[in-house]
Amino acid sequence: MSTSTNVVVLDNGGGLIKAGLGGERDPSAVVPNCLYRPPASKKWLHLTSGDEDLTSAAVRRPMDRGYLINPELQREIWSHLFSSVLRITPSQSSLLLTEPLFTLPSIQRSVDEIVFEEFNFRALYVAHPPALVHLHEATRRPSGLLSRAQCSLVVDAGFSFIHASPVFHNFPLNYAVKRIDLGGKALTNYLKELVSFRSVNVMEETFIIDDVKEKLCFVSLDVDRDLSIARKSGKENLFRCTYVLPDGVTHTKGFVKYPDQARRYLALRESSLPSSLPVEADGVMNSSEIAEQPEDRKRVDLSKNEFDLTNERFLVPEMIFRPADLGMNQAGLAECIVRAVNACHPHLHPVLYESIILTGGSTLFPQFAERLEKELRPLVPDDYNVEITTQEDPILGVWRGGSLLASSPDFEAMCVTKAEYEELGSARCRKRFFH
Repeated sequence: MSTSTNVVVLDNGGGLIKAGLGGERDPSAVVPNCLYRPPASKKWLHLTSGDEDLTSAAVRRPMDRGYLINPELQREIWSHLFSSVLRITPSQSSLLLTEPLFTLPSIQRSVDEIVFEEFNFRALYVAHPPALVHLHEATRRPSGLLSRAQCSLVVDAGFSFIHASPVFHNFPLNYAVKRIDLGGKALTNYLKELVSFRSVNVMEETFIIDDVKEKLCFVSLDVDRDLSIARKSGKENLFRCTYVLPDGVTHTKGFVKYPDQARRYLALRESSLPSSLPVEADGVMNSSEIAEQPEDRKRVDLSKNEFDLTNERFLVPEMIFRPADLGMNQAGLAECIVRAVNACHPHLHPVLYESIILTGGSTLFPQFAERLEKELRPLVPDDYNVEITTQEDPILGVWRGGSLLASSPDFEAMCVTKAEYEELGSARCRKRFFH
């Protein structure tokens, strides 16, 4: 029987591809699942080094709203990944591939064709992300409730959408899964609109605004309080911070101008509304605390290569909890979780509420888990405990679960081989994975 070193684990997300060999702790490569084209070029290029100048770069993605829409582009990205990044021979390897919940059979057939007919992998196993997250957490905490009950609620907030998925004995309960059609991509687009309307036009700067979102946005624990602070001018506005855009000469990456200034909001407590900024022991203001005139916010200097953020920092992640504010006729995350739990057998309810796992890049916003617990607690019966666990690394959690599965002794027997695919076809082979 083959060892796990011959198994390629591929977590094929809408935003990032995580790829590596089974049995390893971390993937060998984490690369964007897209091609980009600089303004001065006619060729579409692969993103690999992380040092590319992405200012005003156009983007092509093989996935839209979480599902594969351009198999040919996906094949091109995978081909570069396997040959130039991982340097593996597909015909001598098995593949463990993640697939979004509720993927259409036509998309499944396209993927199977790419795997077996284009790359000639010798075997394939397709897994759902919530099952791999559950497996990783249960293995990491063998004596915990999650492992003993073999039951958890996985909240996967990714690039394209958010799923609340009850998992029982390593299988997602599809009839109870609830989804919010909102993910990291929609939040980035919303931040683009806000910054473009208030400061400078950044509608073409997808990668830069992604960086702004990841470095500066956070989840508010008290929106009304924070909105009142954001209206203050000068020193009393704890949320104001400055992001410097790349100029293409001295720096090709954007950066936060005063990192300490950007972290001032962490000093806030729910019970207190600060009237001024923290002061040093000698009574002198910190060097990063920049005084401003009240009219500075209204006056935008278009010659400056930077812009300020205030309430945008928490209003963007707020959409996860209140999608209706974006005009979406959907429930917020807390209500979505309650609906997912209520769709399960009543005996599972207390266990699910006590084993909520957060995964996916959109859960990395500071204070995300605290806000979710605050919103969830009033909706849950008083005699149930609510316990929310954020994965050690929410971006790599699915891949690590896949790596564990690929290194298990039973993995080869679970796979569909190329010969079985050629004999039975895609639809019949697929039944093995989820039944």
